[in-house]
Amino acid sequence: MLVIPAIDLKDGQCVRLRQGRMDESTVFSDDPVEMAGRWLEQGARRLHIVDLNGAFSGTLVNAEIVTSIAKSYPELSIQIGGGIRSLDSVRFYMDSGVHFVIIGTAALKDPKFVQKACALFPQKIIVGLDAVEGRVATEGWADISDVSVLDLAKQFLNTGVAAIVYTDISRDGMMRGCNVEATIELASQIQIPIIASGGIAKLDDIVDLTIAAKTDAGSGIIGAITGRAIYEGVLDLGEAQKYCDSEASIDDLG
Repeated sequence: MLVIPAIDLKDGQCVRLRQGRMDESTVFSDDPVEMAGRWLEQGARRLHIVDLNGAFSGTLVNAEIVTSIAKSYPELSIQIGGGIRSLDSVRFYMDSGVHFVIIGTAALKDPKFVQKACALFPQKIIVGLDAVEGRVATEGWADISDVSVLDLAKQFLNTGVAAIVYTDISRDGMMRGCNVEATIELASQIQIPIIASGGIAKLDDIVDLTIAAKTDAGSGIIGAITGRAIYEGVLDLGEAQKYCDSEASIDDLG
């Protein structure tokens, strides 16, 4: 399982929000490119980037920073979300060296857009499903729909989607622990790899997800995104990834 550090971009800075509220942001760095390098040095293999301004505006506001990170660290796999509402946006990031593009709001409003993107870039498209009490949130989490996460996820079976990032918004940035139960429930019903997000606060959360991933129900869980915990030093990224690697090694030995 991958432990994936998050870089949330707002006005060119690296920030963390609480429950997706733009007015409750904490700035952790004025240099997101340097921050990406820091996580790489600590053992990160993939980076989760969100253009927060883009998520609210529907455009690629912080794209220049994203492309700078991709060019600076070509060995680092990057997944980017926020404001991606057109095939041109997907193509732009693919051409810029990004490895995966995350489609969130547009996945709910135009599922066929995801299918078209997958046809052009198979296994390069990730669907971002952000939930409030099981319902999908869009527009940078500002709007809550009546569509359930499970119902929307089912629409992307057999489309070539690489993974689903599942975020429990009520946990995001709150340091209260990941919603492991809901993550397992989704993984058990959808044959698409799941990346857990929201609330990961300590190594125990990574341990719980790793244990879940070794069960039949949770076998689709392939990664966990962490933000505030690693920025505040509560979770050691290198230690967490080493734990996951050690568990994988044990499995490989039978």
